[in-house]
Amino acid sequence: MRAPGTVFPALILGGAALAVAAWGWAPERLGLGRKRLALRVLGGFALGAVLLLPAAVRSGAAPLLPASLALAAVAISIGEEVAFRGALYAALDDAGGAPLAIGGTTVLWTLAHALSHPPEFLGAVFAAGLLLALWRWACQDLVGPIIGHVIADLAL
Repeated sequence: MRAPGTVFPALILGGAALAVAAWGWAPERLGLGRKRLALRVLGGFALGAVLLLPAAVRSGAAPLLPASLALAAVAISIGEEVAFRGALYAALDDAGGAPLAIGGTTVLWTLAHALSHPPEFLGAVFAAGLLLALWRWACQDLVGPIIGHVIADLAL
């Protein structure tokens, strides 16, 4: 049983703990450099729109996230992206190239979500992870996936 008032701090700490995975990596190696930042931010909004398409066609689509958890959702989204498509992607890319980085981060991210999402949702999680990993590879960018993930988590 959860103690009242512990969910929000736990989620914030979880997001921060995930971000620690990037400790020691150069920002550019994580896809967090400053080159073409405006385009990368715009790309993030485009990714967010694509990630929201399934919800847009769902009947009765409405945000399900309570407003009180919005900051926690942002922290978790950023932490997941920095950990999975930042540090893990860079490590797998060094170990075996882009195919291992794309496939490995997508599969591991989906497995991590199996702990908190119903099985019927994992296909969408996999597709979103693959889209974000492909963006990370094609653009050498993590800003876009962070923004897209934040938008999706706030709206879904």
